[in-house]
Amino acid sequence: MKKSRIIVESIIKGFFLGCALVAVLSVVLITLFIFIKGVPLFVEVSPLKFLFSTRWEPTNEESPGFGIFSFIIGSFYVTFLALLIGVPIGLACAIFLAEFAKGKFAVMLRRVVELLAGIPSVVYGLFGVIVICSLVRETFGGTGFSVLSGAIILAIMILPTIINISEISIRSVPEEYREGSFAMGATHWQTITKVLLPASKSGILAAIILGTGRAIGETMAVLMVAGNAPIMPGWITSKVRTLTMNIVTDMSYASGNHMVALFTTGIILFFFIMLLNITIYIITRKSRIRNA
Repeated sequence: MKKSRIIVESIIKGFFLGCALVAVLSVVLITLFIFIKGVPLFVEVSPLKFLFSTRWEPTNEESPGFGIFSFIIGSFYVTFLALLIGVPIGLACAIFLAEFAKGKFAVMLRRVVELLAGIPSVVYGLFGVIVICSLVRETFGGTGFSVLSGAIILAIMILPTIINISEISIRSVPEEYREGSFAMGATHWQTITKVLLPASKSGILAAIILGTGRAIGETMAVLMVAGNAPIMPGWITSKVRTLTMNIVTDMSYASGNHMVALFTTGIILFFFIMLLNITIYIITRKSRIRNA
C-alpha cells in the first residue's frame, strides 16, 4: 500500500512538473521565434532609424520606410491617458468594496466587476464605436476616432485588474492597523488615506503596472475606435495607431522586409512587457523583504 502510494505521488509530481515545463518551454519558443524572425531587419535598417523615424512606408519599392516612432508615441499616449482615467476610478471602487460595501450589494458589485473582465474586446470596440466615438465627436469635434476614444475604452477594460488586485491588497492589511488608527482618534477616511493605502501601496502599484501591460497589449478594441492612422498624434482628438494595431493591420498583406519589420515591432512590445514584469517583481520583492 505504501509503495503504491509513493508511485502515485511520483506520477502526480511528474505530471505537475511536466505542465510547468510546458509553460516555460512555450515562453522560450515564442521568444526565440520572435527574435529569429525580427532581428534580421537590423541588417538593412539601423535600430535607431527603426525606433526614432516616423516614416512608415514599407510598401514603397524605391525607398521603403520602417520607422515606428509614431506608433510608440501613440501607444504611450493612449496608455497614459487610459491610466489617468482608469486608475482613480478603479482605486476608488477598490476602496469602496474593501471598506464600505457590505452584504449582498458588495457581492453584486464584485460580480459586475468580474463580468466586466470577461467581456470580449470586440464587444468593447462595438460599444466604443457607437457610444464613445459619438460622445467624443460631439464634445471635442473631429471624427471621434481618436486617442481619447481609445483611452476611454482601455480605461474601462483595465478597471477589473486594478479593482480586484487593489481591493485584495487593501483587505490584506492587518486589522491591527485599523484598530490602532481608530484608537489614536483618526476618522475612517483618515485611516484609509494615512494607514491603509500606504500599507498596501505595493499591491496597488502592481495592479497599476498589470493594468498598463493590459493596455499596451490590447489591440481589437483600440483598433476599432482610435482611427488607425500611421501618423504622429498631435492632440487627444487626433487619430492614432499603436504598436499592436500596426501589426494586426499590416500582417494580412505584408511580405519580405515588411513582414520582418512587424516581427521586429513585436520585439519592441516584448521588451516593454518584460520591463513591466521586472518592475512588478522588484516591487513585490521589496514588499516581501520589508514585511519579513
